[in-house]
Amino acid sequence: MLDALVLLCTGLLIALGVKTFLVQTFSIPSESMQHTLEIGDVVLVDKLTPWFAAKPARGEVVVFRDPGDWVPSKEKETAQDSGVVKLFKESLTFVGLRPPSNGQHVIKRVIAVGGDVVECKKDGPVKVNGRALEEPYLYPMNRPCGDKPFGPLTVPKGRVWVMGDHRERSADSRYHLADEGQGTVSQDDVVGRAFVIAWPFGRWGWI
Repeated sequence: MLDALVLLCTGLLIALGVKTFLVQTFSIPSESMQHTLEIGDVVLVDKLTPWFAAKPARGEVVVFRDPGDWVPSKEKETAQDSGVVKLFKESLTFVGLRPPSNGQHVIKRVIAVGGDVVECKKDGPVKVNGRALEEPYLYPMNRPCGDKPFGPLTVPKGRVWVMGDHRERSADSRYHLADEGQGTVSQDDVVGRAFVIAWPFGRWGWI
């Protein structure tokens, strides 16, 4: 009995260490990254490289903490679980065995980084530093900036400009121009880079 308890505690500590320093799972709650990511996909997020001062790069899909009211209320966890069930779920999330589902994180694609000039005119391509982006990941029939043209604007140092692949279903940087940072996200809020679809098994693959 004692041996089993020690093994269980050791396993939980290892899981907590992995979640804290190496890899964490996140569940996709919305259509904003279709068809790259579908609702219900569980992705693995690399949390190790930021520890070595790696910065988010253009084209990467990243998870970041909600800078403030980016997540619609309908995507936030509203289930009224009993105390025991809620504690069990929160414990699994804490050690990394259950994806967070409290609506405190966002997943988008990095389009521009600090120092870049980014813009998109109506029905035109997204441009970074004057060069039009090739965006094969865009959801079919979507316009590059949807109904929200923007810029040109310069991304402040230490921040990134992010957009969803399903532009017509993504309340991304375009919708937060009036916020502090003009819709950009601080690199300090970036949790890590999503690199694998881990679940469901039928959709397993690199991002």
